[in-house]
Amino acid sequence: MNPLQLEYFRQRLWDWKKQILAEAEGTLAVLQNEPLREPDLNDRASSETDWSIELRTRDRQRKLISKIDAALRRIDEGEYGYCEVTGEPISLGRLEARPIATMTVEAQERHERQEKVSRDD
Repeated sequence: MNPLQLEYFRQRLWDWKKQILAEAEGTLAVLQNEPLREPDLNDRASSETDWSIELRTRDRQRKLISKIDAALRRIDEGEYGYCEVTGEPISLGRLEARPIATMTVEAQERHERQEKVSRDD
């Protein structure tokens, strides 16, 4: 991968991280400013369900930030764009679709098949 491509993915990852952090700040601001208790039981249940979904989404995004940070580290270390299993280059199309990818499509499919087999046991 050439330096221009690496810089493109570095910027894309940084932008993605900034977007996630901005959304998290928005969620936090709303949580702090909105009442958590609704007088009506149905409204309260609906509100609690909405917040539960929102907090689960933020938790998934928190985990995503650690994967973004790992991808940025791989760029800095010169390992970005190479499969962690086979050492082969990951296609630009795959990295465009999933910039945090650590395996080629083939290696990922093999990994998922092995995971499925071990879960079935």
